[in-house]
Amino acid sequence: MSDTQVLFRPITIRNTTFKNRLAMAPMTRGFSPDGVPGDNVRDYYARRAAADVGLIISEGTLVHREGAADNSNYPLFWGDKPLQGWKNVIDAVHLNDGKMAPQLWHLGMMRKPGTGHFPDAPTDGPSGITLKGKKIFEEPSISDVEAMAQAYVDAAADAVRLGFDAIEFHGAHGYLIHNFFCDVTNKRTDRFGGTLVDRARFAIDIIKETRKVVGDTPIILRWSQWHQVDYTSRLTSSLDELAPFLEAIAASGVDMLHASQRRYWEPEFPEIDGKDGLNLAGWCKKITGLPSMSVGSVGLGGDFFGAFAGEGAKTRPITDLIERMERDEFDMIAVGRALLQDPNWVTKVKEGRLDELQPYDASAIKTLY
Repeated sequence: MSDTQVLFRPITIRNTTFKNRLAMAPMTRGFSPDGVPGDNVRDYYARRAAADVGLIISEGTLVHREGAADNSNYPLFWGDKPLQGWKNVIDAVHLNDGKMAPQLWHLGMMRKPGTGHFPDAPTDGPSGITLKGKKIFEEPSISDVEAMAQAYVDAAADAVRLGFDAIEFHGAHGYLIHNFFCDVTNKRTDRFGGTLVDRARFAIDIIKETRKVVGDTPIILRWSQWHQVDYTSRLTSSLDELAPFLEAIAASGVDMLHASQRRYWEPEFPEIDGKDGLNLAGWCKKITGLPSMSVGSVGLGGDFFGAFAGEGAKTRPITDLIERMERDEFDMIAVGRALLQDPNWVTKVKEGRLDELQPYDASAIKTLY
């Protein structure tokens, strides 16, 4: 049996210590009618805090832009009632010895016009261009872009005021920050467009301005190469282009890079370091020196759990994750659907109750508790 204790080492990010290396990945749920998280949302997160999760990252919660979402059941992170709901959440998490970051989110060009909390509101994007390259709106002005960025900063300030332990900005998967990174959706010729480094300016401005209002609260940026319209898409296939992009973001004051990929074990540049080479989070850490978090298909298959007992695995054995953590390829690992199905997943791993772990079964998820 593999020694899982490496997963339970504390880690300090800026001035905040998390009790272990296991994070709850953000998972969109849509259980907040009119954008207000209720007691069900509070209890959902409190259960995982009580069950040894080192860092809970909330589902995507919306910054103050009326065109930020396509579903009125997604939670808002602005307004008296939603913020009181989130205050109830973080208080319950703290009562259960947990730490939590809200994931601050804007769907950007992934939003279908005419949907969400404010159907008549325009959809935000850098150039009014969809992820398929179709222009549907005029390019916003610089002042409009600056207002989009300020919405993230304001939400981060509210998060700290409410007592959250860290902040995560969603810059992945084809959402607004990722739209600025992407050369398909960002055709701007001003300071927010140009090379990949130039297209990082929107995120850099958000992080710099956020640092001014959150002090030493850790700031995490989640980002990805791919977007949901095309899982094979990449912001860049060149390490020479990726490095200055990540270095520019690191210099903005971000504390951790949360590199999203569909399967954490897949190498980002196999042509450089082979089929078992560094994943995206590994390259983030190698290039910038910052702590990084990986994510992607942890604990989804029965074979994964069988690997605890030395059985063969068709997905990826736990020994691989342990080895990567032991050599500090990345610093934290986020677990999504396995924790969605079983709020006690981390506790079971910690206590060696591995025979109680079950493969993820989407059909078994009835209430997303």
